[in-house]
Amino acid sequence: MATVLYITAHPHDHHSSYSMAVGEAFRTAYQHANPQDKVEHLDLYKIHVPHIDADVFSGWGKLASGTEFSQLSPDEQTKVNRLNEIVDQFISADKYVFVNPMWNFSFPPILKAYTDAVCVAGKTFRYTAEGPVGLLTDKKVLHIQANGGIYSEGPAKELESGSRYLRIVSGFWGITSFEALFVEGMNAQPDRAQAIKEEAIERAKQLAATF
Repeated sequence: MATVLYITAHPHDHHSSYSMAVGEAFRTAYQHANPQDKVEHLDLYKIHVPHIDADVFSGWGKLASGTEFSQLSPDEQTKVNRLNEIVDQFISADKYVFVNPMWNFSFPPILKAYTDAVCVAGKTFRYTAEGPVGLLTDKKVLHIQANGGIYSEGPAKELESGSRYLRIVSGFWGITSFEALFVEGMNAQPDRAQAIKEEAIERAKQLAATF
């Protein structure tokens, strides 16, 4: 049995969001094809993801110097503990599906906060004399992103930084199995928006059978 973290970073649901509609089609098809697997939905707009701030750095620094956790300030304890929960949950999964819209050439900031939360030395990567080495080498990632224009290819490709970042940070975690599914061009071709959505849903269903 595998555990899949289905991670969404969108304030809307599948009824009004292209990326969420395609993501939901993938999730439904995956669960049908893999009834023995556990699929856990993390809605980043509904869970608490602490930003890495002064309290977090202070708490981490104290722990690294040998201070007992109980001696941290209440804010330090709360934030460090929550970040530990997030990264431990992430490590325990076998597969990851990220679903988001493209906003201003990247993704919603809550997704960056989440990836920051799971970039933890000794857990998702480790430092070596040759540089950082990822520790999650046996896992895989699927990224589903909706773009109003065409950004997966063509003249605007270099402007897209959301999926590019997720591919880079996945490699940092040691994950080399990374696939991207773009739902794109709906604003550029509004007359084809529904067809674009339906085509992406079909691709999602196909991916679900092999992911």
